[in-house]
Amino acid sequence: MRYSLLAGGKRVRPMLCIAACELVGGDPLTAMPAACAVEMIHTMSLMHDDLPCMDNDDFRRGKPTNHIVYGEDVAVLAGDALLSFSFEHIATATEGVSSDRILRAIGELAKCIGSEGLVAGQVVDICSEGADVGLDHLEFIHLHKTAALLEGSVVLGAIMGGGSDEEIEKLRKFARSIGLLFQVVDDILDVTKSSEELGKTAGKDLVADKTTYPKLLGIEKSREFAEKLNKEAQEQLLEFDQLKAAPLIALANYIAYREN
Repeated sequence: MRYSLLAGGKRVRPMLCIAACELVGGDPLTAMPAACAVEMIHTMSLMHDDLPCMDNDDFRRGKPTNHIVYGEDVAVLAGDALLSFSFEHIATATEGVSSDRILRAIGELAKCIGSEGLVAGQVVDICSEGADVGLDHLEFIHLHKTAALLEGSVVLGAIMGGGSDEEIEKLRKFARSIGLLFQVVDDILDVTKSSEELGKTAGKDLVADKTTYPKLLGIEKSREFAEKLNKEAQEQLLEFDQLKAAPLIALANYIAYREN
């Protein structure tokens, strides 16, 4: 569990969680357990995604993948343990937040990673390998596989920070756009960067015959789509205090213009 969780990574999801909490006027410490939880879940999803039965990858965050070091059996169990601990941590370590809000946050997180969220995206992604997939189909995959947990990260922060229903929904739309943006940029990087630059195996989507945004749209149109998603995301923040919104704007730009 420690090997993969503490291996590095961008920590985008916990930062989004904390920034959303601050945006709605909350104390960032109240969102810290939720921020840690979403990183645990993200790490679990990578550990399982890298398994031979899934993407079969040997390299993650610049290090050998969990199953290469500890074996497939332990990698599966370590991922399961991180998933369980994420919910325990929110339930037991969150302070200064009403039980109603903690319960709402746990329900939100469970939904965004389950059969209506991350798992749904993963299943459709697996079933679509080698198939003729259109843009709507590809968007379904990535709104669930990638965007759902990013959405959950932002929404959890807003819930923990005491945000109103209206504020939470604006942030949900923001997160959905940057979630799709994250994947579009990932697809572009997969075909334009080396494994050393990415910290993971480059070109694996091409080898697996997966449909990606560059494959459907080409590189330039994919970059234009990324710009559009970034603009749409930031429009959701216009009615908030712009000083408090600055971290979320910076994170959206980071996702849009990152190099790995």
